[in-house]
Amino acid sequence: MGLLRQDVEPAEAGLDAEALDRLDRHFAEHVDAGRLPGCLVAVARGGRVAHLTTYGLRDVAAGLPVEPDTLWRIYSMTKPVTAVAVLLLVQDGRLSLDDPLERHLPAFADPRVYAEGSGAGVRTRPAAGPILVRHLLTHTAGLTFGFYHRHPVDALYREAGLEYSVPPGKDLAETVEVYARMPLQADPGTQWNYSVASNVLGRVVEVVSGQPLDAFFAERILGPLGMTDTGFHITPGQADRLAELYGETDEGGIEPVPGLPVRGRPRFLSGSGGLVSSAYDFHRFMEMLRRGGELDGVRLLAPETLAPMTRNQLPAGATIRSFGAPVHREPAMDGLGFGFNVSVVTDPARTLAPSHPGTYGWTGVATTAFWVDPAHDLTVQFMSQVRPKRLKVFPELRRLVHEAVRN
Repeated sequence: MGLLRQDVEPAEAGLDAEALDRLDRHFAEHVDAGRLPGCLVAVARGGRVAHLTTYGLRDVAAGLPVEPDTLWRIYSMTKPVTAVAVLLLVQDGRLSLDDPLERHLPAFADPRVYAEGSGAGVRTRPAAGPILVRHLLTHTAGLTFGFYHRHPVDALYREAGLEYSVPPGKDLAETVEVYARMPLQADPGTQWNYSVASNVLGRVVEVVSGQPLDAFFAERILGPLGMTDTGFHITPGQADRLAELYGETDEGGIEPVPGLPVRGRPRFLSGSGGLVSSAYDFHRFMEMLRRGGELDGVRLLAPETLAPMTRNQLPAGATIRSFGAPVHREPAMDGLGFGFNVSVVTDPARTLAPSHPGTYGWTGVATTAFWVDPAHDLTVQFMSQVRPKRLKVFPELRRLVHEAVRN
């Protein structure tokens, strides 16, 4: 087990200590008001942690504090790890970004696309082309989520038991077979729509590597990076460090809610959102990205293999807002492109929160976030454990960190 520690004072890393104090006070107010149970914030420059704060509780009922070694369900921050797994297979020569998905998962042959109608009256047409591996990495495959309640195709997902991405009792292979029977919402490569694509990628990794997803992650990513507290489940020895999961109530408070099972190996290994991790471990993952695929003398990916992941891959420089399905055409998506399972800042003037060009990262549904700012050699992570309804903490987090960067 590694423990994240502060390495240098903020001023030594070109950060303003007073601005970081404002950041801490802001999130302490959220905790004290009962909107968050507790949180951890870490800011590093050049790989050195210059700010590390823990505040509040990881388990409110038990009165247990957030500690640097607290374990968090990182949900969709799993997706960039899955992208790295795919790129490892590309680097091995066992997979191509332009492989048709059906080459590895035959159930996706001859995809069909929604044309009109709803429910039993949905009509489809042949897709204009196949789903490619790169479409899955960029969320342009035409897949969706069942919880959107915005399109006839997501209604079909719910009817198939996919409101929360996985039918009860099914494993990854069985679940992906269900996805393959669903019509696409749009032709592959023609629209950005956040979706179950990373679960499909997880199954591609299994088929191409011949290993279960957790075994591949452990052997090729987590082990080499020394991420010993990260995985799809926790051990009995880790159990007391796991943060309780909460949901935001209608009144703006929090209450315990169920989450993905992590006490014992789950039947469903989600490449979309299944990992538990620690601040130390995710700092190491971010550092590997910041350093171009290498950490502490261990090279996972060649710089040229990793580079496309952290650059906008949407066509003609499009943004998520301009290229996205209607559900994503909101101001928060302006100025953001998309790489391989990470958003990428393309136009800071159009983003709602201060940022720098080329900054990339992603968030998790339980109020976790990370980003890497290459221009300022900066990495940031925020960990809490609340599934929000209205609570929005990340724009303020970005603003407050931005104010702290001095040179």
